[in-house]
Amino acid sequence: MTAPGARDQGRPCLLIDLPPTPYTEALDLQHRLVAARRDGRLAQDAVLLLEHAPVFTLGRRGGLDDLIVPRERLAQEGIEVVAVERGGLITYHGPGQLVVYPILDLNRLRLGVRDLVSHLEAVMIRTAADFGVEAGRDERNRGVWSGGKKLGSIGLAVRHGVSFHGLALNVDIDLTPFSWIHPCGLAGVAMTSLAAEGGAGVSMDTARRRLASHLASALECRLVPVSLDALAGF
Repeated sequence: MTAPGARDQGRPCLLIDLPPTPYTEALDLQHRLVAARRDGRLAQDAVLLLEHAPVFTLGRRGGLDDLIVPRERLAQEGIEVVAVERGGLITYHGPGQLVVYPILDLNRLRLGVRDLVSHLEAVMIRTAADFGVEAGRDERNRGVWSGGKKLGSIGLAVRHGVSFHGLALNVDIDLTPFSWIHPCGLAGVAMTSLAAEGGAGVSMDTARRRLASHLASALECRLVPVSLDALAGF
């Protein structure tokens, strides 16, 4: 996939546009790329774009306290629960949600974590605007909101100065599993999606292209599409 609107100038950043990928496989890939970026085997920053099969993930501060259905219900639905090292509490990933994992050397970029969070929020807000959906920030609860409902979430981790994990933007996802948790530990919060907010011409392909373009602008980089096979050595 190319990134329309990406800058012709600027440092190159690898764009890996993946098919639907199991969560643990994507996590393993992130770990390998973070290690390779840290020790110099990976010469450029990288961005992963993908969707996940249904999964609940628990951030560093997250236990199962915010799960409001019996654990057995998830087993019946065939939905795994995975504890990870990102910030935040419990959230849900599934088909129709665009997940973006930026593997960035923050020290070389002279970019702080708060700045990166602000960039990722701006990218989601601009992507929503492309579909005619008004979205904004809530400084008390990071992420992106529309009409009082949460549209996109952010959970990051940093290892040896390299970022991973990232953002999840609800494009056209079944929102039902979010009702089984307190999303991000927020009781009484409803989730929404671009499609649920009446977005015009919502599709995952278009969302991927538009978000990639906005991300390139925010990071002041030139996205260079590469295949997963090109990363086989990492």
